[in-house]
Amino acid sequence: MRGKIAVEEHFVTPELKDTIFGSIGWKQEEWTAMADALQETGEVRLADMDAAGIEIAAVSLAAPCIQDIVDPAEATAKAADANDALADAVRAHPDRYVGLAALALQDPGAAAGELERCVNELGFRGALVNGYSSVGGLGTARYYDEEAYLPFWERVAALGVPFYLHPRNPLPTERRYYEGREALLGPTWAFTVETATHCQRMMVSGLFDRFPELQIVIGHMGELLPFAVERTEQRLSHIPSVTLERGPAEVLRENFFITTSGNFHTPSLLGAMLQVGADRILFAADYPFERTAEAAEWFDTVPISAADRRKIGRDNAARLLGIDIGAGVS
Repeated sequence: MRGKIAVEEHFVTPELKDTIFGSIGWKQEEWTAMADALQETGEVRLADMDAAGIEIAAVSLAAPCIQDIVDPAEATAKAADANDALADAVRAHPDRYVGLAALALQDPGAAAGELERCVNELGFRGALVNGYSSVGGLGTARYYDEEAYLPFWERVAALGVPFYLHPRNPLPTERRYYEGREALLGPTWAFTVETATHCQRMMVSGLFDRFPELQIVIGHMGELLPFAVERTEQRLSHIPSVTLERGPAEVLRENFFITTSGNFHTPSLLGAMLQVGADRILFAADYPFERTAEAAEWFDTVPISAADRRKIGRDNAARLLGIDIGAGVS
């Protein structure tokens, strides 16, 4: 399928390249090649998209970057600089890229202001944030179900743009699970556990009862939530202290979009479609951490209907991100 829109494709600025996550076991030359690929937004990246039939990429800052900067003022300033750099890349190729804002949620008020600037002045289509934000030290975390974030979510809802919750590793103090088995950190397993739990916190907090119009995007075929949410809801129904207008399963279907980034597995896609519907799934490759060609070859031949392929590959993203598209599909 040509004309795809890929919604989780990353970049980094030279100033932030030393903060990107390196997978366990990477050699120095592999890390250097990844950092180089993240900084390049011209001919090489565009050729990779062309070969995979990707017309438009929603570009966002790699992980953990801003979320790992423990001083709120520094994080806020560096997020703004990264957003300005991304805006330059989008302006250079306005028919190929749209931007998702980096936000320093170490300071919720400043993050709300930066999102508004990015949407109203830079033309960005939403935000992507790399998990919890560290404040004061790497052993602390701010999770976004906390009361202090309600004004931020109110601003997101008012702007009408999606918020992509991207993974990061769990706190260093919470990695006892992985001692001696560090290969399970990062995208192998820990990213999924961390992000799915963060989403569950937001669901159980009642955030989506307060702001039913919020739209959250999560990658990697939903971080296992489509396959676990009914069990969660069934058990929550036995806990009197949890009172929600809508349970997690309904919230997942109405307030979340799921992307295929880095999880090119047909049974998982079919299961996610059964749980949330084809209207709630988006194509993504996770460039350059995953091979774009692998993502596209799998998606272009996965056994789903032509109508669902177009929805997932293009139309859902265009609707969510406000991208004006023509036919553009073959």
